[in-house]
Amino acid sequence: MPLYLNDEQTMLRDTTRDFVAEHAPVSHMRKLRDANDAAGFSRDLWKSFAEMGFTGILIGEDQGGLGLGHVDAGIVLEEIGRNLSPSPFLATAVAAVEALKGSAQATRWFPGILAGETVAALAIDEGAKHRDSVALTAERSGNGFRLSGRKQFVTHGHVADLIIVAARTAGAADDTNGVTLFAIEKGAAGLTAEAERLADSSIAARLDFDGVEVTADAVIGEIDAGRDPLNRLLAAGRTGASAELLGVGDGAMDMTVSYLKERKQFGVTIGSFQALQHRAAHLYSEMEVARAAVLKAQQLLDAGDAGADAAVSVAKAMTGLATTLSVQEGVQMHGGIGMTDEYDIGFYMKRARVLAEMFGDTNFHADRLARASGY
Repeated sequence: MPLYLNDEQTMLRDTTRDFVAEHAPVSHMRKLRDANDAAGFSRDLWKSFAEMGFTGILIGEDQGGLGLGHVDAGIVLEEIGRNLSPSPFLATAVAAVEALKGSAQATRWFPGILAGETVAALAIDEGAKHRDSVALTAERSGNGFRLSGRKQFVTHGHVADLIIVAARTAGAADDTNGVTLFAIEKGAAGLTAEAERLADSSIAARLDFDGVEVTADAVIGEIDAGRDPLNRLLAAGRTGASAELLGVGDGAMDMTVSYLKERKQFGVTIGSFQALQHRAAHLYSEMEVARAAVLKAQQLLDAGDAGADAAVSVAKAMTGLATTLSVQEGVQMHGGIGMTDEYDIGFYMKRARVLAEMFGDTNFHADRLARASGY
């Protein structure tokens, strides 16, 4: 597979870049933050994404979507990252859509996602760090289930219309089997959300499930066999987060290079200093390696290749390292002014930090790759 975009994907990139830069630039994020917006994103902007067709990229044509793939979804996510655009695109149009595919729940939720009216949240994590374990319990109750436990780091969990929950229906927390996915509607009795603003001004929630009653129709896939849709959700989410991280790193790098060309010291632009040129060249090379890793993971996912799982972890680990380098170099090369709120470069560092933790950080995926190789 060639590691570059085809003509159609290049057209999508150009269209998306213009749209996101115009309608959801960094100033849009600043506006929501300064207004202390309770949702953390704009519903109107989400509908605009739907009007552009972005929300249906991964939904099949037979269900009203575009029937495209992860490469195409990644193009949108990269531009979202480049502009630090607050959007439920990753959780809703990428991860949730992949989890719902092929289930009876798809018919229920896809129309709202396509119309930009439905926002989904992913209740997966239970501890301070992303792990594969699932301890929240779902016990049989009549014809349905009763969910009890807690989830955290649930982006948009306080305002989501749909919450996809990974629950334990059999076995112990670390068992592979015995996991079931549920689709929980907003306002379910016994479900409470505690919203918290994160470092990048986005909002995530801690969700408490106090005997939340659901019917058997809420099950995504099969009971005790939720690992399949959960793995699809995680693969899509990890690859999507990698693409958005790539955009964050690219945006920070572009801003830094522009600053090097404009800022003068001792009567000359600081970009003429060889030491800074070397650092900029090193950063560019690291970002390009990460870009190749992300595109490879997207292509393998679209092809259903057996090596996709490992490629996804490589992509998430690589973008975590490369984007961290980009934002750190960006702040440092901007000097003291890079630490001020008036300059945007600091916001890229904050967003990179949150995305790096989402769906597992670099250490998690390096360990995952090592264990898969027998170490």
